[in-house]
Amino acid sequence: MTTDPQSPDFTDKVAIVTGAAGGIGAALAEALLEAGARVVISDLDGDRLAETAGRLDGGSSTVVAVAGDASSDEVIAQMIAAATEHFGPVDLFFANAGIGDGSGLAATDAQWDLALNVNLLAHVRAARQLVPGWVERGSGYFVSTASAAGLLTQIGSATYTVSKHGAVGFAEWLAVTYGAQGVGVSCLCPMGVDTDLLRSGMSSNEGSGGAVAKAAVTNAGAVLAPRDVADQTLAAVAERRFLITPHAEVLEFARRKLSDHDRWIAGMQRFQSTLTESV
Repeated sequence: MTTDPQSPDFTDKVAIVTGAAGGIGAALAEALLEAGARVVISDLDGDRLAETAGRLDGGSSTVVAVAGDASSDEVIAQMIAAATEHFGPVDLFFANAGIGDGSGLAATDAQWDLALNVNLLAHVRAARQLVPGWVERGSGYFVSTASAAGLLTQIGSATYTVSKHGAVGFAEWLAVTYGAQGVGVSCLCPMGVDTDLLRSGMSSNEGSGGAVAKAAVTNAGAVLAPRDVADQTLAAVAERRFLITPHAEVLEFARRKLSDHDRWIAGMQRFQSTLTESV
């Protein structure tokens, strides 16, 4: 994809968006469609996905829904096949599906496997299927939805923190390795966004820190609307900008962390103590 940063143009581009039954994913799909793209949306919740597809499409035949697990090689292949059959070769892939909870040291291996599969390995598996073809044709764009937790730390959730750090690291590696071969990469790292993940997902394991994890996000900065995040994401893609931080304070937090790690950890410990006392 060779979009002019001065004149963003997604017209007739073919995009896949995972985790798109609602939240950021549905907002990304909506923004892409309004910009002239054709979109395959996917989500584990097939019924909700079908409702979203109907709402977004409006009879224009520019949306196709593929229900399934975004971390499955087979489902990823089905998304790509559906996009190719209905619209043509895939230009953009938005690895947006994600999960989170309040898991700490008590997290089971199954919880770790789920978080790593959905939040990290789904990105790896999608890139494995798409990037070689993009390199061959000299264009393509991969957008990883990570989190501010991938740059900082998610108080209350070890699984979310580690898997999102992995997502940031993989996106960086992808950009370094293939950026000179026509493959664009962006990494989205928001804090609080008004989604199901924030409202209920992070607090799904209250006894292990879910309430603290949710409070950490909502107390750290503004909770943004998904469409605001989607619009900022497409603007960054049009500029071929790697790091997308809809919350400006995330960059300042990251700078403080890198400039004095011990001081930053001490500050986070104090923040965690105040949260623990308040929930």
